[in-house]
Amino acid sequence: MTDGYLIAILAAYLLIIAFGYWLDFLNLSHLKKYGSVIPPEFEGQVDRDLLRRTRDYNIEHTKFDFIASVFNNTVFLVFIFVLLDVYNSWIMSFNLPFILSGLVFFLLLSYADTVISLPFSLYSTFRIENRYGFNTMTFRLWMADTVKSLAVSTILTGLLTAGGLLLVRKSPDMWWLWVWCFFLVFGIFVMYISPYVIEPLFHRFTPIEDEDLEGGIRSLMQKAGIKVSRIFRIDASRRTRHTNAYFTGIGRVKRIILYDTLIQKMSRDEILAVLAHEAGHWKKKHLLKHIVVAEVIALIAIYAAYLLLQGDFLTRLFHIENDSFFAKVVILGFIGSIVSFPFTPVFHYFSRRHENEADRFSCELTGNGAGMISALVKLSKDNLSNLHPHPLYALFHYSHPPVLERIRRIREFEKARLNH
Repeated sequence: MTDGYLIAILAAYLLIIAFGYWLDFLNLSHLKKYGSVIPPEFEGQVDRDLLRRTRDYNIEHTKFDFIASVFNNTVFLVFIFVLLDVYNSWIMSFNLPFILSGLVFFLLLSYADTVISLPFSLYSTFRIENRYGFNTMTFRLWMADTVKSLAVSTILTGLLTAGGLLLVRKSPDMWWLWVWCFFLVFGIFVMYISPYVIEPLFHRFTPIEDEDLEGGIRSLMQKAGIKVSRIFRIDASRRTRHTNAYFTGIGRVKRIILYDTLIQKMSRDEILAVLAHEAGHWKKKHLLKHIVVAEVIALIAIYAAYLLLQGDFLTRLFHIENDSFFAKVVILGFIGSIVSFPFTPVFHYFSRRHENEADRFSCELTGNGAGMISALVKLSKDNLSNLHPHPLYALFHYSHPPVLERIRRIREFEKARLNH
């Protein structure tokens, strides 16, 4: 009977993988068919050479991601169905205390995942991104970032694992609630300290030098009712030519971070439109809504995990000789990825809706939808974004609406605003 369940679980996972590859194929076919067509929204902004580079960049990335995915999925399936029992028995053979055993179990897995991903990260950074003129990172800087990321990951994973397992040991009947509370508080704490402790490990933050731009940003944020503590320029150009801007901080005080590449490539009105969009996320409480929904789902999931972790059903199902809490957590993570897949388009739908709301807020705040449209056009050109994603692919993979859809909606917002 258990073998029947196991076969069903494997079949479901393989079906999800196959569906994802079919979506990639569908998107590539759509891109090859329409990738050379200049949309009306981009008339005079792009030429066929740029569209050809965009098409080639997206095709190469998709093919590379496919190879990486096949390799990673193969390794993962071999581990979960063949090597998990061996690995679990090996860890258990040391007879370490419960918390220390869990730390070794999960940290070694995270290190293995890092080692497996390194060759793909190297190729993507120094071959694909180099070929299309995006990468500005030296190998020495890439190594430094990798070591720092590993150190930060080790500390955060270690603290989460140790704290969670301590609660499991101290409160066998109610640990699901205390672990959920601990993870929530820990996540908020990391969000708070990240701009001051973690991000400066990787980037240099300096005040922006353009006083007119800074004044415009502060005036815009004051109009939006958002208190801004500092406005920084980040040295993104040391690593990439991609552009971006974002808010950091929680509570009432925010920090605005502008990529130096964004400052170089965009006009004052375009930058203000992008920041007004980010302000829209704060004013519409999108981050808060996301946290609330995510935490409700997390609470349900962790309670379900608590129930499923009782007894040895999971370890018997996967033929694990030594019944251990850690092996069962790995198995639950695997099953959870299957169960959560159908909800992916739902989450992306609400994310895209939030983006549309933020775009509308930007238009209303600045009174200049043209600035947001111009910024989106530049962002798409500079990042070689696919202008023609297949609708079904976008449904499952896009957290933002496709750029042509965003531009058309902004024009509708502007038309409605001017008519009023």
